[in-house]
Amino acid sequence: MDLTSWTTVYALAALAALFVALLVWQWPRLGRPGWAWVTARLVSIGVTQLVTTTMLFAAVNADYQFYGSWGELFGTGTTAPAALTGTNSSGGTTDVNSHTKLIQPGDSSLLNRVTGIPAGPAAVNGRVESVRVIGRRTGVIDPAFVYLPPQYFQKAYHRQRFPVIVAMSGYPGSIFNLAQNLRVWQTSQDLMKQGKMQPTIIVEIRPTIAPPRDTECVNVPGGPQTETFLAKDLPDALKSGYRVGHSATAWGALGYSSGGTCALQLALRDPNAYTSAAALSPDFRIKEDLTTGNLFGSGLSRQKRIDSHDLFWRLKHLPIPQVSVLIAASKHGDENIYPQAQEFLRLAKAPLRTASIFPDKGVHNFNTWTSEMPAALAWQSQQLIFPQDVVPRHLKHKGTKSAVRAGGEPSPTPSEHRQKR
Repeated sequence: MDLTSWTTVYALAALAALFVALLVWQWPRLGRPGWAWVTARLVSIGVTQLVTTTMLFAAVNADYQFYGSWGELFGTGTTAPAALTGTNSSGGTTDVNSHTKLIQPGDSSLLNRVTGIPAGPAAVNGRVESVRVIGRRTGVIDPAFVYLPPQYFQKAYHRQRFPVIVAMSGYPGSIFNLAQNLRVWQTSQDLMKQGKMQPTIIVEIRPTIAPPRDTECVNVPGGPQTETFLAKDLPDALKSGYRVGHSATAWGALGYSSGGTCALQLALRDPNAYTSAAALSPDFRIKEDLTTGNLFGSGLSRQKRIDSHDLFWRLKHLPIPQVSVLIAASKHGDENIYPQAQEFLRLAKAPLRTASIFPDKGVHNFNTWTSEMPAALAWQSQQLIFPQDVVPRHLKHKGTKSAVRAGGEPSPTPSEHRQKR
């Protein structure tokens, strides 16, 4: 049975009820004196508690989609498509079959559970696609939702590339959380209709590329190369499949919790990939724990890698990049992020540009982040430069069609092919 299926939850609930009934029925017999019966009572209670807890976990997971499959939960799921001929976990270039498309159709079952999916003509309401992103360098495969605004399908914009906001979930969250609970593209859609946001492609993705491990946007020595995937593979894949801006000025990162941490890391460490970051309840230092394992390796270079992911250390010791950063943190509540956010803003100097959202009260949950999302998206849209087509001067006299081909416009996505037919 599928981990995210409610059939699994109902089956576990029935099993839990059966075990409780058996425990109650057999309790008089189990209540006899002696170590053997004491052991039997403890085992019976333990098994009943285990089944009940598993049922509750499955119910929460089915609702929030923390883990998409049993393979993800136990770390046995595949992370690369069959077309890959090899992977290099140390960050080198992966040999990918030349015929492998870096954006492939994804499983639509999860998307079908999201409410508010655009219906009707794409040129009027836009479209959301469920895809798989293939990492050319890392060999990673990661699911994503891609929202294409109505203008993407309109004739007046047929040559136009679009700015991109990459929205990242926390750990162990999923793209379902971004779409259903945080409602990122739904909010952006409303803002675009209100004229508060320019037409923008929204990409919802999870930074957990090696579940169940939390790699915190780090290139782990000898392990998952999360930073490379998000800073290089993801933009390259999207550029190959959609009409998106090729300059970093058209790219922004957004996230909540550890996804917000990732957004900050990408903008400050890879300004040639993302020039803005909107971080809701982020951490400013990456720390190791039971979910991360060893992120920074060992040896003399370990401390250097730790420091490079400490944003306070970077602002004090390294050149400050020309990027824009928004920090959202509640002044009062259980987040305990506000003092760190104040320290970060104090250390931030030009050319780094900063903005903040500081609600008086809030907790580390979707209610807080949903209330911050409209302001965060509107701010980030203002930071992105709407890309312009550049036609080589020596090709202008050859006409529009030749110039478009020479300009390297990406091939239409599968959905566009279907629309043209």
